[in-house]
Amino acid sequence: MQNPLNSPMRGQAIGLLILAALILLIIPAVTDAFRLNLVGKYLTYAFVAVGLVLCWGSAGILSLGQGIFFGLGGYCMAMFLKLEASTPEATAIQSTPGIPDFMDWNQVTELPWFWQPFHSLPLTLIGIVAVPAALAFVIGFAMFTRRVGGVYFAIITQAIAAILTILIVGQQGYTGGVNGITDLRTLAGFDIRGDGAKTILYFINAFLLLGAIVLCMLVRSSKLGRILVAMRDKEDRVRFSGYDTARFKIFVFTFAAALAGIGGAMFTLQVGFMSPTLIGIVPSIEMVIFCAVGGRLSLLGAVYGTLLVNFAKTSFSESFPELWLFAMGALFIGVTVAFPMGLAGLWTTHVEPLLKRLTGRRTAGIVTPDATPSTAK
Repeated sequence: MQNPLNSPMRGQAIGLLILAALILLIIPAVTDAFRLNLVGKYLTYAFVAVGLVLCWGSAGILSLGQGIFFGLGGYCMAMFLKLEASTPEATAIQSTPGIPDFMDWNQVTELPWFWQPFHSLPLTLIGIVAVPAALAFVIGFAMFTRRVGGVYFAIITQAIAAILTILIVGQQGYTGGVNGITDLRTLAGFDIRGDGAKTILYFINAFLLLGAIVLCMLVRSSKLGRILVAMRDKEDRVRFSGYDTARFKIFVFTFAAALAGIGGAMFTLQVGFMSPTLIGIVPSIEMVIFCAVGGRLSLLGAVYGTLLVNFAKTSFSESFPELWLFAMGALFIGVTVAFPMGLAGLWTTHVEPLLKRLTGRRTAGIVTPDATPSTAK
């Protein structure tokens, strides 16, 4: 009979409780408001890393363009916040009051049609998930139905990230250009610039992340999760068994994009701006590194990897800003060569067996309640 203490689901639940205690209790208790907001920014990237665990770790789909969906979710939230800050009263000095300031600077005299839905908070919340998911569905349908995968798919997503960055920068009058969308003040009348507001947003962000992890755990433990793993290992065999593998790939890629969009929206709220620098090739590759360092097969490891790499980035770039990109590349190479399963792999292959051996030695001489006298001797 299997010991319930050793069941995978129980281990995941314990790990989730430890992570929840860390980000909900320990970190807020030992950090000031500025550092807490910094950690909150890191946790927004964790949405992308968790989605990559499903997309890359479970299904074997390596996307080098997740910054696309992170940025789209962030821009959806930024557009709502910018419109809320651009009331006719607040923009009375402009040539055209009632539109964002960067539009007025670029001689745009009317709010574009695609900005109109973002007057509504409910539509904005829907758009944060729907816009990245819709683009991911289009990309996935175009690629996976034609059986494009592996390195070719990774290169295509990277190219799309570059194209979208160029498009946003070039359309300065509609997107804010290279500066992005800035000067964001309130969310439905609630000032998001103060330390108290940022603390509240941190906890909302943390609870959303924990909810995303639970949802991903449910997907991985379901039949769908087992099919994704089977596709990763032997896609042809799954296809010959009668499954349409393209549909499963489209679903998981779209699902990961939706999670990234939520992370991008929370980034905008935590940091107070959104710019095209968060959509390009470099941030997309960094997000893959977050997942790789934590462990591309571990949802919880992806969060720890995100926190670890970003803490290192902050500390290292303060002292050696010009060397950080080289350090990031060396870190990725080192992870893939030395411990390809990341921090989670080190835990399962080295730390966990050691703990089991120590626990076994301590309980070896203990008599269980149902032991007979002969077995107890």
